[in-house]
Amino acid sequence: MNDAWPRRRLGDLFEIGAGKTMSASARHGTPKTPFLRTSNVLWDEIDLSTVDEMAISPEELSVKSLRPGDLLVCEGGEIGRSAIWDGDIAPMAFQNHLHRLRPAVEGVESRFYVYFLQSAFTQLNLFQGAGNQTTIPNLSRSRLSALVVPLPSLGEQRRIMGVLGLARRAVGRQQSVVRLTQELKQVAMRRLFTQGLRCESTKNTVIGPIPRSWRLSTIGDLFEIEQGLSLKGNLTRSEEGTPFLRTSNVYWGRFDLDSVSRMRLDGEAPERKKVRSGDLLVCEGGDIGRAAVWCREEEGVVFQNHLHRLRVRSSVGGSVTRPHFVRAWLEEGFVNRSAYEGAGNRTTIPNLSRSRLAGLAVPDPPVHEQAEIVATISAIENKLENSRRKCSLLEQLFRTLLHDLMTGRIRADELELPNIGTYTGADTTQDGRE
Repeated sequence: MNDAWPRRRLGDLFEIGAGKTMSASARHGTPKTPFLRTSNVLWDEIDLSTVDEMAISPEELSVKSLRPGDLLVCEGGEIGRSAIWDGDIAPMAFQNHLHRLRPAVEGVESRFYVYFLQSAFTQLNLFQGAGNQTTIPNLSRSRLSALVVPLPSLGEQRRIMGVLGLARRAVGRQQSVVRLTQELKQVAMRRLFTQGLRCESTKNTVIGPIPRSWRLSTIGDLFEIEQGLSLKGNLTRSEEGTPFLRTSNVYWGRFDLDSVSRMRLDGEAPERKKVRSGDLLVCEGGDIGRAAVWCREEEGVVFQNHLHRLRVRSSVGGSVTRPHFVRAWLEEGFVNRSAYEGAGNRTTIPNLSRSRLAGLAVPDPPVHEQAEIVATISAIENKLENSRRKCSLLEQLFRTLLHDLMTGRIRADELELPNIGTYTGADTTQDGRE
């Protein structure tokens, strides 16, 4: 940490309180009081999407409840994970796997220590081995109290909170943009695949409601299906080998190529095991049906046997548009409307065999209509991808600032920023405005 900062034991700066232990009587007794668990405490964020309850007597609640501004630190799980309680729900208790910290001396800003603990545990490894070495590592009250932490001046704590809070708010707002754009995409796809481009009447089919004018085909009618190379036998890892696509590289509508494996083949891969631009790749296992269209021009890229490669049959029209349309439909069918419930073989790990994939029914409107639908969905997906990229860059910026401010590599008062004030809580913007 920054060598210029004085250091103190965390227990000298904070009063550390213990939470309520869950028991049979607490679980079934009345009246119930909501309480926070470790799963509710994220880094600098309290997740209230699921809040448990238990019976706590009024006497016990007086010492097991939270006040706005309390610092919560996880004892187990990701030990040290911390956030500030802002008082959204009252009363609110906390379980015994959380520590509640309240400043015991002047000159302490609790949120500064959220940021410090995040850097110490996730970046700097300052407290490696701080958890008790039991079957499940945990950060006991005595060990937490003994952690040596910095004590910058109150002004510097607040300036650091202001800088990191600004970055955190930017991340939160961009996450809102991602979330709202994803919702827009789902709504648009549902409307397009149910009513088409012109809000026509619908008909019920084996895959749910579709526009009355559309026909149904099967994957096997439209595409030649090929499975990739097995990892066994003729493949060994090699940094100089052939790029090898796996299910982990395929997301809905896009590829993650940052972690593409390379394999040395025993001999030349058959041409049918290579991908070319316009091929639709569909996952056999894992998140079955997950699909993306390969739009790159690299030659010689092969794919594993847990991926199906779909290539438009020569007798079928719309060879450019059709893979993108069917890819979008597969996302709608598998994710949004569960049209293929039970499509995977009932093995230990469900998988989508070649024969089952070939038999899946898909909507097959006129090619010009497919092209318009693909263009609409692609415009939203491009916005979504740009938003994800911005979010990733902002998250990286936050991590860099967190590291450099806590180590003294940069100082908050050296940054040329507007009057950002003091960050007092997580950003609550819901409409995604920037």
